[in-house]
Amino acid sequence: MLLRTILAATAATAALLVPATAAVATPAAASSAATPSTDGSAATGGTDVEAIAVAADANPVIVVGGLIGVSIAYEPIAARLRADGFRVSIYQLPDLGFGDIRESARALSSYVDQVRAATGAARVDLVTHSEGGLVSRWYVKFLGGADVVDRYISLGSPQQGTYVANILNFVGLGSCAGVVACQQMSIGSDLLTALNGGDDTPGAVRWTTVRTWQDELVRPVGNAALSDGATNVLIQAWCPLRVVGHLGLILDGTTYTVVRQALTDAAIRPNCFAL
Repeated sequence: MLLRTILAATAATAALLVPATAAVATPAAASSAATPSTDGSAATGGTDVEAIAVAADANPVIVVGGLIGVSIAYEPIAARLRADGFRVSIYQLPDLGFGDIRESARALSSYVDQVRAATGAARVDLVTHSEGGLVSRWYVKFLGGADVVDRYISLGSPQQGTYVANILNFVGLGSCAGVVACQQMSIGSDLLTALNGGDDTPGAVRWTTVRTWQDELVRPVGNAALSDGATNVLIQAWCPLRVVGHLGLILDGTTYTVVRQALTDAAIRPNCFAL
């Protein structure tokens, strides 16, 4: 069982190094330091300026990537959001998320300010993947984000840590092979203790988490959930035959239906047949 877990984690990490691309996307290397365009698209990516089907006062949506998650990997979900009329930008973590999560959160704070200035919006919604969910939570809890973020949605974020991070030390690779963010995502880390201490869903933010039984990197799977009033969605609780991996959460149609419902304050009813 342990060997299978190690192999699954290794395969998933390797997959992160070659992210999926989308035919609908315009390939571009979006940077967290770039200034967003006024239509809310990724600063260096393509967009459909006229695809505003959602209410005119809808918040801009920032897709916050995860560890080793280059911006183009998130174009599939960004394209779905744009097609539904949302103003979307993609935030790629500094140094691809290898560094201190707290520093990534400070950079996210600056990026959110840029998006608000470019769009004229008072508040934003965050759709986060993996480590990006922790970066965003640190921003909300400790850096004033609670006054700016309206909706928070995490996809496969190790909210309570993951033993896949701890296991690297067990097999003799040291403490996460020296990767700071991996150390911080280990169960029981100082960062997670601070993040989950007291109220783990502060402010008036509407909190939603999405997780999947087949997540190779967040183990136990229940560690992707939050308490204190969050809406926690397990894909297979609604769609038992749906197979969605860690990376699949940003590509899967059923998962996207949850994201869209959360962004529009609709009742959560995942569409098990969505492509």
